[in-house]
Amino acid sequence: MYRDNYITALRTELLEMVSEQLTPVAMRYGYSEVPLETNIKWRPQVLVLGNYSSGKSTLINELLGIEIQGTGQAPTDDSFTVITYEESESADGPIRVIDQRDGKFLLNDPEYPFETLKKHGQRFASHFKLKKINSPFLKNLAIIDTPGMLDSITERDRGYNYQDVIGDLAQIADLVLVLFDPHKAGTVREAHTSLRDTLPAKTFEDRVLYVLNRIDECASMTDLLRVYGTLCWNLSQITGRKDIPMIHLTYSPVAAEKSGRSDDPQAAYLHYLENQREDLKKAVLQAPCHRLDNLASFVETHGERLCHFLEGMISFRKKARLFLVKSFITGLALSLVGGAAGWMGLMGLPAFAGLDPVLQITGAGLLGTVFLIFWLAMVQKYLYSRFLKKWLRQLDRLTPLPNQTRRDSWASIRDLLYVNLKNTSGRYSLSRVLGEHATVKQIHDRGSREIREALKELAGIGMDEDAWEENGAGPVPYWANADAALDGR
Repeated sequence: MYRDNYITALRTELLEMVSEQLTPVAMRYGYSEVPLETNIKWRPQVLVLGNYSSGKSTLINELLGIEIQGTGQAPTDDSFTVITYEESESADGPIRVIDQRDGKFLLNDPEYPFETLKKHGQRFASHFKLKKINSPFLKNLAIIDTPGMLDSITERDRGYNYQDVIGDLAQIADLVLVLFDPHKAGTVREAHTSLRDTLPAKTFEDRVLYVLNRIDECASMTDLLRVYGTLCWNLSQITGRKDIPMIHLTYSPVAAEKSGRSDDPQAAYLHYLENQREDLKKAVLQAPCHRLDNLASFVETHGERLCHFLEGMISFRKKARLFLVKSFITGLALSLVGGAAGWMGLMGLPAFAGLDPVLQITGAGLLGTVFLIFWLAMVQKYLYSRFLKKWLRQLDRLTPLPNQTRRDSWASIRDLLYVNLKNTSGRYSLSRVLGEHATVKQIHDRGSREIREALKELAGIGMDEDAWEENGAGPVPYWANADAALDGR
């Protein structure tokens, strides 16, 4: 209970930090089109990927304790299904589907973090749905089932870009399960693209778990070892990793019993792999803890990128102000020269030579003023447009890029900065951006460090509540003093 309260307090404070400090700045300057917390405010999510007939639906059904997803050897479901907990139903009752909603509901309800998926179009929306069930397994997480990956399917066949959807879902997921089966220990084309390109670009390596499912279909332990070795080789080639990634082994006892494999002497090896099934289940249930690490990474990543974005804005605005000051001084000098020349010209004309000197000076002053106004309204405007175009062509000179971290950060925000400067013509309050940059930098530097310290403290909190009670009143959550800890940011 103490641990759960601690996790809840941490998550709440992290979300408040993002929504109150980062989102207003991000949306004001076009860094993000939607509030940053949109993708992280909902419950932890587990994304399940895999080849068709790799047993994704069977595994989900076993975890939930109900046959909620269709199963079969051929592709049975081409929809993305979000499966979440329904609290209105009594937990003591039978596990069942309480409610179902379509994709349009999911994409437009602000409670869910899927607003950004609207860009994938109506065809995707028609293959996106929600199921609410009262399975206790889902009290602290949600599962997203996906269409099986195929070899010959194309974007034209699906009607939407499958890899783009997978990438967007992987980006907001706290854990990604990639399933294989013994019959396709090699990977089909869509799986190959997902593992080689999509997942590395959208999520972190430690969030991806590889699962060899349906191992009960291996004829013997020797057959299982052969399949396992083949999958390890294929994954090492696709991912480019020198080490062999951890592969969890699992199967469905219900399916094994139906097929008669559970009584086959050749399948006695399954008994020794029961711990593998339990380890996988525990790994899935750890998604809420992964969420805290992911939230911390989210704050660090967006804090760093937003800082870099604002640095670019500050650098340009300082250069623009210097240019405008120089331009004004030039225009003022030319207007004074023009006014003086006009005064001397008036004195040389017989018709104006007899005028009062005060009137002559006034006339020359008016002439100089007109010239200055013309300079500011026409000439300086033209020169500034050329200045802006020049810097839009050489944005990389706005910020130092001494190392790969800075270059990666710059690559992620360079186009956003280009759009911002082009749309605003670089005209914004420098003092305001400086203040916001200082705030965001404190969040990135100090806030991120304090978040990591809190996570270390969380790691020291055991699951045994009584042990804490023996040592005192229980753990005091780091974020219980959130105002003091984070208002100093």
